[in-house]
Amino acid sequence: MRIGIIIPAHNEGAFLKECLDSFVSQTYLPNELIVVDDNSGDATFTIASDYAQKHDWIKIVQRKSTNEHIPGKKVVDTFNFGLKNASAYDLIGKFDADIVLPPNYFETMVNHFQSNWKLGMCSGLLYIKKGEDWVYENIADKNHIRGPIKLYHKACFNKIDGLCPGVGWDTVDTLLAKYHDFETLTDPTLQVKHLRPTGHGYSQKNYRSKGEALYKMRYGIVLTKIAALKMAWQAKNPLLYIPIILGYLSALIHCIPRFVSKAEGAFIRKYRWKGIVQKL
Repeated sequence: MRIGIIIPAHNEGAFLKECLDSFVSQTYLPNELIVVDDNSGDATFTIASDYAQKHDWIKIVQRKSTNEHIPGKKVVDTFNFGLKNASAYDLIGKFDADIVLPPNYFETMVNHFQSNWKLGMCSGLLYIKKGEDWVYENIADKNHIRGPIKLYHKACFNKIDGLCPGVGWDTVDTLLAKYHDFETLTDPTLQVKHLRPTGHGYSQKNYRSKGEALYKMRYGIVLTKIAALKMAWQAKNPLLYIPIILGYLSALIHCIPRFVSKAEGAFIRKYRWKGIVQKL
């Protein structure tokens, strides 16, 4: 199976070398890896260029964008810029520049996809360093495929019409995959090091954007309240519940465009309620 990987990178010089080292050390090499340098002001381009010179399957392209931090949208726009430069592939990956893969990552991924024709998305699990140990980054269920290590079968990727440009893109893609009857899988044996923990530098505005994303996914106010409580608990900050709800209500008042159709929204709500009931 041909594997194409795109890494959006903005000022990732501190992590990129270790990340790319883990790609070139794979037992099953990707056919193509495109690093998209998005307006970086550090050594990101130099580091990526050095690897591109040594490995003909690694490419570096540059994108000029605003320096403004636009959660969700900026990274998806950068990914899509890289996708325009991609060759043919069977599996397409959106990976971050601050992760380190185990050597057998893609070999294991290919085995999973080849053994299950309904598999649409697959990944390992993210671990962060606490003291001398690497521990599971506990901000999502272990069955959720996280944004920094997304690998899609092209049939699934095309069916969900790619990635939604905004906060929540890495949740809505999973839900739409299930809506289209694809399966998703996380392999707990594949521990991926996440060098920069998720939420680093998150602001109140980021959490308002999360509430807006729940509106765009048609969660409804009750599911949104439950999701907001969960996010605030995971962040160990009860006050974050407020900006999430305010973000949802603001989106509702202004009738902003949704990520999903009414039918997809009905499926998402039913799927979420089913998950909640199973945990009771």
